[in-house]
Amino acid sequence: MKKIVISIVALAATTALMAGVNSGACAGCHGADWSKSALGKSKIVASLSHADIATALKGYKAGTYGGPMKGLMKGQVAKYSDADLEAFAQTIGK
Repeated sequence: MKKIVISIVALAATTALMAGVNSGACAGCHGADWSKSALGKSKIVASLSHADIATALKGYKAGTYGGPMKGLMKGQVAKYSDADLEAFAQTIGK
């Protein structure tokens, strides 16, 4: 089972890189498998739909989405295009 989980995480990271987004920067707060609530303040990304993740990422970039982590997340996603964020969202969540 552990090998399966590691394979899935590796595949997600590889797919994320192909989407143009550095998912390694995300893992510190959200966990390698997206199961952590970042700093105890965020939603658990693994439980969100691809559409919800895309909406959140693009909203953070535009400054129209987010709570206490809004400023931090805006800085994390600002350098990516909306297409990169959309493609990345398809690699995580459900």
